[in-house]
Amino acid sequence: MHILIAEDDSILADGLSRSLRYDGYAVDVVSDGAAADSALQLQSFDLLILDLDLPRMHGLSVLRMLRQRPTPIPVLILTASDSVEQRVTGLDLGADDYMAKPFALSELEARVRALTRRSAGAASTILKYKRLTFDLNGRIARIDDQPLELSARETSLLEIFLSRCGRMISKNQFVDLLCEWGEEVTPNAIEVYIHRLRKKIEPGGVKIVTVRGLGYCLEPERSDTIAA
Repeated sequence: MHILIAEDDSILADGLSRSLRYDGYAVDVVSDGAAADSALQLQSFDLLILDLDLPRMHGLSVLRMLRQRPTPIPVLILTASDSVEQRVTGLDLGADDYMAKPFALSELEARVRALTRRSAGAASTILKYKRLTFDLNGRIARIDDQPLELSARETSLLEIFLSRCGRMISKNQFVDLLCEWGEEVTPNAIEVYIHRLRKKIEPGGVKIVTVRGLGYCLEPERSDTIAA
């Protein structure tokens, strides 16, 4: 899961990014609204954490422009102002959640988990696929209740596959979803990671399908269809 933080307080942004990276997310940070708007146009993210009082472009303007584009990314607003009017305006413009500063880091982390879970269409904290289960909170995968030994990158790959069941995912999309800016991860490296993950989950009957020229997806169950 890839998160964009738009926050001009460098200390707060650093603390948030460190905490979310520890939880297994790829995190990029911008410090002004114009940079946030540009990043959102150029790359796909799973969540935007948006401060409102940003330089160069106000957070509400960033949100307004984002919602004019067909990108259903969830947005969590952060602001030092807790006025009801500003909260209502943000929600009406398309924000999904709202937190006033100062806030408890544990609560923000819980809200991030809830928003990314909801965005993936998961009502539960446990994703299930055939004999495999994935705990979104603990980020632990199991087959028949036996934990799988996965690297951090393999865990993130599996989470992407499970949250997009039935959808084809290209190598370039994996790079966007897994990697922060400046990470030199090539599509060929993604192929290696997927090969390693495939070897660990196939004994449990979970197969990754390769479609040349399109990408990868989990082998559909009989009632599923593959969508590009």
